[in-house]
Amino acid sequence: MRLAELSERSGISSATVKYYLREGLLPPGRRVSATQAEYEESHLRRLGLIRALTQVGRLPVATAREVLACVDDSSLDQHSRIGAAVWALPHGDRPAPGDPEAAAAERTAQALLEDLDWNFSQSAASASPAYRMLVGAIAALRHLGYPCGAENLLPYARAAAQVATSDLDLVAGYGDAEEQIEAAVACTVLYEPVLLSLRRLAEAEESNRRFNAEG
Repeated sequence: MRLAELSERSGISSATVKYYLREGLLPPGRRVSATQAEYEESHLRRLGLIRALTQVGRLPVATAREVLACVDDSSLDQHSRIGAAVWALPHGDRPAPGDPEAAAAERTAQALLEDLDWNFSQSAASASPAYRMLVGAIAALRHLGYPCGAENLLPYARAAAQVATSDLDLVAGYGDAEEQIEAAVACTVLYEPVLLSLRRLAEAEESNRRFNAEG
């Protein structure tokens, strides 16, 4: 397809598609003349991923480029490419330097991973942005005096494991490795608002069931 059709099918303006090409987010098409190129279905998929990263995930172009570079790194196996791309996404707060609760929070996080029998060595876990975000969240809970022992976090972790299974089942439904990697990254971004909204709706429903005297 030519650029005009790519723009029409993706719902992204031609000017924006050209911008993504210039910035290296979208691979170049197959050149058919000095001024024209042809694009494939893979370009259409990539535009969907770029939109997920920049419009839904609100990633800066430079960060989106870093994520996409991991997606495209064929020197890595599929698991490593997905992991590297997801690690490149923005993560939440980590403990502040010198935070007195950080060490206790890390012990809790390690105990939680051991209870779950998740295969992370301490060094591998410590390198993960998601792990550091978990430690930061536990430290914040400790500062404010809310329950945050491994036993308190275990039900959340088990629910997260079920979500992860659903995530990867969804990804496995895509045709080839390239599509699966792109889908894994896109779904990480797109489904996080779904998870947050469903949790809040579920809490409202449970609160109504427990505490609404008129129920």
